[in-house]
Amino acid sequence: MRASQFFLATLKEAPQEAELPSHKLMLRAGLIRKLGSGLYSWLPTGMRVLHKVERIVREEMDRAGALEVIMPPVQPAELWQETGRWELYGPMMLRIKDRAEREFCYAPTAEEVITDIARKELKSYRQLPVNFYQIQTKFRDEIRPRFGVLRAREFSMKDAYSFDADEAGMLASYRKMYDAYTRIFTRLGLTFRPVSADTGEIGGVASHEFQVLADSGEDQIAYSDGSDFAANIEQAEALAPAAPRAAPASPMKKDPTPGTSTCEGVAKLWGEPLARTVKAILLYANHRVHMVLIRGDHTLNEVKTGKVHGLKGWRWASDEEILAAAGGPAGYLGPIGLDRAKITVIADRTVAAMSDFICGANERDFHLRGANWGRDCPEPDLVADVRNVVPGDPSPDGKGTLAIVRGIEVGHVFALGRRYSEAMGATFTAEDGTAKPFEMGCYGIGVTRIVGAAIEQNHDEKGIIWPDPMAPFTVAVIPLGMQKSDAVMQAAESLYAELAAAGVEVLLDDRGERPGVMLADQELIGIPHRVVIGERGLKEGVVEYQHRRDAEATKVPLAAAAAHVRGRLAT
Repeated sequence: MRASQFFLATLKEAPQEAELPSHKLMLRAGLIRKLGSGLYSWLPTGMRVLHKVERIVREEMDRAGALEVIMPPVQPAELWQETGRWELYGPMMLRIKDRAEREFCYAPTAEEVITDIARKELKSYRQLPVNFYQIQTKFRDEIRPRFGVLRAREFSMKDAYSFDADEAGMLASYRKMYDAYTRIFTRLGLTFRPVSADTGEIGGVASHEFQVLADSGEDQIAYSDGSDFAANIEQAEALAPAAPRAAPASPMKKDPTPGTSTCEGVAKLWGEPLARTVKAILLYANHRVHMVLIRGDHTLNEVKTGKVHGLKGWRWASDEEILAAAGGPAGYLGPIGLDRAKITVIADRTVAAMSDFICGANERDFHLRGANWGRDCPEPDLVADVRNVVPGDPSPDGKGTLAIVRGIEVGHVFALGRRYSEAMGATFTAEDGTAKPFEMGCYGIGVTRIVGAAIEQNHDEKGIIWPDPMAPFTVAVIPLGMQKSDAVMQAAESLYAELAAAGVEVLLDDRGERPGVMLADQELIGIPHRVVIGERGLKEGVVEYQHRRDAEATKVPLAAAAAHVRGRLAT
């Protein structure tokens, strides 16, 4: 491709609203342009990247035996009402009506539609297993769209859905998709981790996220330094302390803490470690107030908390509810002296093992030190894992300790089981002649999101650094003073033709711009390999090759330039 015949829409500066590097660089490199909040047009450079991602996704889905379909993005409400998700999905679903006032949605996903297809088309176990996939535009009405394509409202997604006769078959299909995803992200040249994850609104019996590791990622991933264990922090189990609870070593004492309502403030005031304090969090669920206790240096895991018995659908308790149940104000609460008929006490595993701890006295401006379970108050009503793991925690698999990294979710696989097939009456005739519901799985990849995640992981102060498989062009040939030198023009045209004939995607920058402009544009766009041809070098019979990650260029004989580039492409 000649740059003079292509649309290079680079910008010197990114718009002020762009926050993350990927957002800034996608705008500056001319991959996208903003149309509205969370809505982006993809320009030719961006489309070349997007098509490369789609091609690899298609190849691996086909290799795994999945069959491509396309389903309507606008879906009737009736299907979603069958599964109960019309109400469950909430305001993130864009709901619309046609001229007859019939309700539809602009689909965020397609479990209902594919299940409707299955119940109409798949009649016998002999047709199973089967896996359908599509690459299609989706819409989710994000509360606060941000970070460019990483948190857009409209996006391209590959979604796949498997149908099996039994659970063993479903888990085999799940593993096949897990392996296909691993191949996809490996082929794309990304550094990633598959992690155990919560099933969320999709539901099901098992779930793994595929996370591209990047400092700017919204998700936190816990992984073991002694095994292959990895899980989203929402899912990672915090084990109970191995050592038994120590016996009380000091009497409980009530001391004033005027205007100090946080664990951090009390620890500083008394010169105590924050890890000796206990934080009380008041929740309301099932018509009752619950006091959830975590160590002062830990944070509440809201997903885990929602899975604790009695806390499904919880919300934060109001000031009035707190005062009525605990007898004191928020910020000064603890488990000592409570009326357990009015409030349930749930202790994190770590807190249940603590002795001589510091907590609120259930009285404004007062805290207790030297508090102990059993001696000063009854044992917790329930002990549960409700906190986020922290670096240094033991790995849940018993091998090594945990470290925390950040990641960007780009893929998710779910073993759904019968959730949708039972809700929608989707059955097949089994080998024994009975009607049985399908065992289902669903599998999503954020195609447009991959592009942003790849940039977050691969960039520097000059611009994007594409992995070869995703680059809009693999090689840039940059002739300096091409319009003024026949030798430069001939060398550039010859190298361009030789690389193109060898099947290399090459961009010849024949725009006649100043050298600084051409070099800056190619670094910004992120083309991984470049060859600079100048009159001075040609007098020595050489050109300059440089990989986007190389600190310096390498002089290469002109006659060997194409071979040298092809050799670097193979590494």
